[in-house]
Amino acid sequence: MGMITEFKQFAIKGNMIDMAVGIVIGAAFGKIVSSLVADIIMPPLGLLIGGVDFSALVYVLKEATNGTEAVTLDYGVFIQHVVDFVIVAFAIFVVVKLINSAKKKEEAKPSAPPRDVVLLEEIRDLLKK
Repeated sequence: MGMITEFKQFAIKGNMIDMAVGIVIGAAFGKIVSSLVADIIMPPLGLLIGGVDFSALVYVLKEATNGTEAVTLDYGVFIQHVVDFVIVAFAIFVVVKLINSAKKKEEAKPSAPPRDVVLLEEIRDLLKK
């Protein structure tokens, strides 16, 4: 079997296509979550913590000299990314929890028995009489 034939079989498999769809949907969902955090959650949180911006926190390793920039350790940017990650993780947790609770409610609804089962029960009841 040629390499191109094997590649075709690999690329056309259902799992590969499912994975590609999942990646595309995941990227789109990432934009939704980023917007949720940046546009909905962060403004009230910024008001709550007084507009603190961690990204300005730096430790100067070497002062700026003539023509060279200062060498800094930007630990504030790291702290800001950690805070953003925690907020995004919590937002995703809440969304997944809501989706799972909606699924459980949907699964809990008893479904009507299939038509053939109903017919068999009716026949059984008629035979008992």
